[in-house]
Amino acid sequence: MNKAPMLLPLLLALVACSNKEPASGNIVAADASAAATIPLTITGKGGTHRFDVEVAATPEQQAQGLMFRTELAPDGGMVFPMQPPRIASFWMKNTVIPLDMLFVRSDGTIASIAASRKPYSREPSSAGIPVAGVLELRGGRAAELGIAEGDKVQWGACAAPAAKPAPSLANVRFCP
Repeated sequence: MNKAPMLLPLLLALVACSNKEPASGNIVAADASAAATIPLTITGKGGTHRFDVEVAATPEQQAQGLMFRTELAPDGGMVFPMQPPRIASFWMKNTVIPLDMLFVRSDGTIASIAASRKPYSREPSSAGIPVAGVLELRGGRAAELGIAEGDKVQWGACAAPAAKPAPSLANVRFCP
């Protein structure tokens, strides 16, 4: 008996359970099991703020995002690089903690901030324009630090030239 037709509905159900659209295009590979971090800075009128963020580089990591996490460090987060830039839409399905979503243009400026997104919400957030990345921070953190639209974002070696990222993340950098 051919079991392939029976597996198709199961595979479709698994794909439908992801919380974010995976990025298309060229994605830098990273070890899916590692929680490797890279430096990220945001510079604006409120000063320069440094974060150590996880990188969701693979389609699988981007689909998982910060789902099921119960806490996030004040200067932690997750960046979703998008190469080439694209219109990104994120939701909070299976995300337990509130998040700020910062949509970053190709020139490094913040296009929009979806502040303190409600856990488990299926309402999408998007900048409505192609972005080079999306940064997720603990909910309310952008407001606490005075981070605003138009502030400049850099990550990887561009954010901290002396930093030595894990070999799998050596090419994950954003230097607008």
